[in-house]
Amino acid sequence: MNRQTGKKSIWQGFILLTAFLLSGFTQAAGLLTPGDGSLPALEIRDHHVDVVIEDGYAITTVEQVFVNPHDRDLEAQYSFPVPAHGSVVELTVWIDGLPVTGEVLEQAQARQLYEEEKAAGRDAGITEKDSYKTFETRVSPVRAGQDTRVRLVYLQPAAVDTGIGRYVYPLEEGGVDEAKLAFWTANEQVTGQFSFDLRLKSAYPVEAVRLPNQPQAIIQSQADGEWQVHLGNRAAATDGEVSPAVPEESPTANRALPVANTPAFTLDEDLVVYWRHQTGLPGSVDLVAHKPAGSDRGTFMLVVTPGDDLKPIQEGKDWVFVVDISGSMQGKYATLADGVQRALQKMRPEDRFRIVLFNDGSRELTSGFVNATPEMVTHYSQTLAGISPGNGTNLYAGLHTGIKSLEADRTSALVLVTDGVANVGETRQRRFIELIKKKDVRLFTFVLGNSANRPLLEALTRASGGFAVNISNSDDIVGQLLAATSKVTHEALHGVKIGIDGVKTADLTPGQVGSLYRGQQLVVFGHYWGDGMADVRLTGSISGEDKTYQARFSFPAMATDNPEIERLWAYARVEEALQEINDFGEDADLKQAITDLGVAYGLVTDYTAMVVVRDEVFDAHGIKRSNKARLAIEAAARQQRAQRPAVSRRVDSQQPLYSSNRASHSGGGALDAWTLLLFLPLVWLTLRRRQAGVTH
Repeated sequence: MNRQTGKKSIWQGFILLTAFLLSGFTQAAGLLTPGDGSLPALEIRDHHVDVVIEDGYAITTVEQVFVNPHDRDLEAQYSFPVPAHGSVVELTVWIDGLPVTGEVLEQAQARQLYEEEKAAGRDAGITEKDSYKTFETRVSPVRAGQDTRVRLVYLQPAAVDTGIGRYVYPLEEGGVDEAKLAFWTANEQVTGQFSFDLRLKSAYPVEAVRLPNQPQAIIQSQADGEWQVHLGNRAAATDGEVSPAVPEESPTANRALPVANTPAFTLDEDLVVYWRHQTGLPGSVDLVAHKPAGSDRGTFMLVVTPGDDLKPIQEGKDWVFVVDISGSMQGKYATLADGVQRALQKMRPEDRFRIVLFNDGSRELTSGFVNATPEMVTHYSQTLAGISPGNGTNLYAGLHTGIKSLEADRTSALVLVTDGVANVGETRQRRFIELIKKKDVRLFTFVLGNSANRPLLEALTRASGGFAVNISNSDDIVGQLLAATSKVTHEALHGVKIGIDGVKTADLTPGQVGSLYRGQQLVVFGHYWGDGMADVRLTGSISGEDKTYQARFSFPAMATDNPEIERLWAYARVEEALQEINDFGEDADLKQAITDLGVAYGLVTDYTAMVVVRDEVFDAHGIKRSNKARLAIEAAARQQRAQRPAVSRRVDSQQPLYSSNRASHSGGGALDAWTLLLFLPLVWLTLRRRQAGVTH
């Protein structure tokens, strides 16, 4: 079916795929120990996090000190969830009191080198990626009665949606890896010092910053518009950098320190930071580039923040609830059933609904669509509440049944309640994509919690032209839904393409944009050659009518403020290649391309790992210190940026791409109250688990 036709049903239907990972079986970030007690547990003495967000991306630095209180040397294995679109770019281990930075190699080569050094009793470390689930760092040895200090750094884009920015420091793993849960236990207690420091620098005015469920956090606005956030039992750093857990010159690996009995922090809940931009800001185009002196080729990140010119929709809907009643939903199902009941109660008389259940198979609770009369709502609410979850998760069967009987002349919404971890029936991602393409329906994905099958859920999103929203258990869920529902209730720009003339560009990612919804930014990475003025066009269609936006601005001849852009471009390319592998199966050329990008740009990927050994071992194996050199360039640029206020990256002031202001939550727009109320039980469940009780 042609997605550019004007049929309302083509783009007004949507699926809310929600990964509900709120059960008590979640595993937190921390030091892993075999559950059978075959090895004694190590401890985390200090855990310090420093985050800098500016120019459209975030740099997260984590320093930890692992303590071995036992009488024999041990290996430390630290696990934490993979951040959304984030890649580890640095692993540093302090050896003989001095920091040694890791290099990225093909995964098997890195593992072999680490195991050789470990077997020889020499200091070594390695960081690997376990698919979409976790980053795993191993350090050996942590000497008996002593401690070891390590540092991890990762990069990720930091987009703004509907005037709201959001950063998540992921600590909850989600508990979807059954084999891991069966063997390992995690020690997530920090016994000494803990700190979380975030510095936000934005050239666009920021009105407020907040951390849900962290009332003890200190939030300060600086005179130049910079914001600083501090949480923990250590005084905040004043220069924006992580203060060392111990002095740089101290031989921390060679001395024992006492371990406190009372935990300073528990690494079992995500830390989420929101910031809200001032209302009334114009739609804009920002360009962040890196092009060293003497280089003909540069790398750029183009950020398009659209104006609010997508109109609200005023029509009724058909709603299909596809509810997971498998065993993984135990402990959550009663709350979810209550949420569906609240949703049904808020439906209008002209609305209709269906309810589909699935575990090992699927069945329809209703007999086709039923009108949302008080009698039907009461009957099916009670029936749904009486069901007991059990058995496996045949996600394909539930989705297949759910998309049946959608009518082209009715606005349709398909709400799929699951964690996305299919383990019964069809599990191949390609089959899910083929299924969703059979219906011309938009897929809106809410991925709640870490370690959900994000590749599968996002693949379905891409195939349908919808969008995905990652939601943490620690999120302000209501606020997230406000942003998402404004997209559902407004028109969208479909078939989006971006064209650049006047300056040669290539290697753009994403290769296919798809759709843009209300308040959603478009972030494009690429390479460019030369410099000078360029004509930029953004095209698409709204309800079948073609739409074109144009701007003209300059690409710089030299730019050295943001060398991290090269890594961000490379990882965006890696993610596209992984998407193709997940869709169609592993391909030797794609695997090699990912490996080459990881090695060239110092990125931990599914096929590369970062290994730390002594300098003389690097030399003996002929391993170039390219990542060490890249880190030095990035550190120098970061230090220069830290000494000055935020710099405006807007490039379309003279010829704006948009004539209207940006979308914002206070800028109006229809909100289906019952859609919001559907998810209010999630807030209640989160608060019950959290016991923090209040937010800023």
